[in-house]
Amino acid sequence: MRQAVQFYLGDEHCTLSGLSPTLTLLDWLRDRGRTGTKEGCNEGDCGACTVLVVRLDQDRLVWRAVNACIQFVSMLDGAQVYTIEDLGTPDAPHPVQAAMVEQHGSQCGFCTPGFVMSMAAYRKRPDATVDDAQIDDALAGNLCRCTGYAPIVRAMKQSMSAGPDRFDAQIETITERLTALNDGETVQLSGTEGTLTIPASVDVLAETLVQHPDATIVAGATDVGLWVTKGMKQLRHVVSIGRVPELRKIERTDGGLTIGAAVTYQEAKPFIAELLPDAAEMIRRLGSTQVRNSATVCGNIANGSPIGDGPPMFIAAGATLHLRLGNERRSMPLEAYFIAYGKQDRRPGEFVEAVTLPVPEKDVQFRAYKISKRFDQDISAVLGAFFMRRNADGIITSVRLAYGGMAATPKRAANAEAALLGRQWDEAALDAARDAIAQDFTPLTDMRATDWYRRTVAANLLTRFFEETTGGPQARLARTGGLAHV
Repeated sequence: MRQAVQFYLGDEHCTLSGLSPTLTLLDWLRDRGRTGTKEGCNEGDCGACTVLVVRLDQDRLVWRAVNACIQFVSMLDGAQVYTIEDLGTPDAPHPVQAAMVEQHGSQCGFCTPGFVMSMAAYRKRPDATVDDAQIDDALAGNLCRCTGYAPIVRAMKQSMSAGPDRFDAQIETITERLTALNDGETVQLSGTEGTLTIPASVDVLAETLVQHPDATIVAGATDVGLWVTKGMKQLRHVVSIGRVPELRKIERTDGGLTIGAAVTYQEAKPFIAELLPDAAEMIRRLGSTQVRNSATVCGNIANGSPIGDGPPMFIAAGATLHLRLGNERRSMPLEAYFIAYGKQDRRPGEFVEAVTLPVPEKDVQFRAYKISKRFDQDISAVLGAFFMRRNADGIITSVRLAYGGMAATPKRAANAEAALLGRQWDEAALDAARDAIAQDFTPLTDMRATDWYRRTVAANLLTRFFEETTGGPQARLARTGGLAHV
């Protein structure tokens, strides 16, 4: 057992023992004089605090842009961290820095370091291109209040054709560093500000939670981080699961796709999209690149949020949730996990181990629709996910209609499903389902939408599903705010 968190900051090997388990990377960096990383929103929205985190994944280096403001220092055990100060110098700037100067990509300059770090990370992606939409997605988590987006995008394109950066010559060194840091040890720190446990295996995790059932499990901290930065909550015992190898697995079998509790949305996205192609668009709009690089699929389920984007989609797909308490494991249909607002079917000391998405039959029709005020990086007002199967005669033999933002939990529309089952998928069936939606939900009015809006949109999404699955227009929301027919 190790009694220190260790990682590299630039070329410095950091070993930290007297560490608050919820000290954010942003605060730690700025206290150390690395003030190029800025504090803007302090909740993972603006991107001014973006840094570059490198990890070793099966002998391959993975470069990710993350928000330092909601990333706990304790979560960086075993990683390589780079800030804006590590990229280049006035005499030898990084290709992104040079392009930003030449394309006049910086105005007031406050957001510039975050943009540069996101751009540097994008250059490291094996699938990176100069496609406008892909660049927009990569930079959607960075906000410029000076409206300087066009020159920033031009700078991104210019940097893509530039030569290698300083890190390309250090690949072997970085790999050796991270290999040495991966010692397989559990980390345990205790101090006046709380206790930190970083289990090295799922068995150690299970034992820790049995002994300390009140501990807070942290995966990506995109939710828990805000408890600390905005809610000022003090967490006395944090259990960080990011280094548990068994929870980092994505396994494909004949029966489906199993996603471990420490797998991020960015990692899971291509696998989920293979099973459910329509899910890729929903995941693309879930948070930002920085958020998807940290947020986990199972964390989005475990926190029980009624407006989480993943759960309605996975409920509609017929997902199964896997939990563990000590040596005891159990599984349940995902919708059974959500009992009431703030209450889930999870016992003290029990944790979500994985979620399994079944392989859909070839004749299944699946759609997921996210409705929000902004296209990018916004919380859903309503999220609808629909699964339907019809036989050769066109009769609906199976249907699941799941919604988020319509109730205290992610919930299926049972009355609307009953109105459809056993019928032809025609306008009469659609009208019956639309009418039944009013019996299924009594949504709240809040800052995102009124109850009338939510009920109206929930019914209208069924009409959209009908049009798209019966030969009508294939409508998809474009970045311009209009409807694109594809």
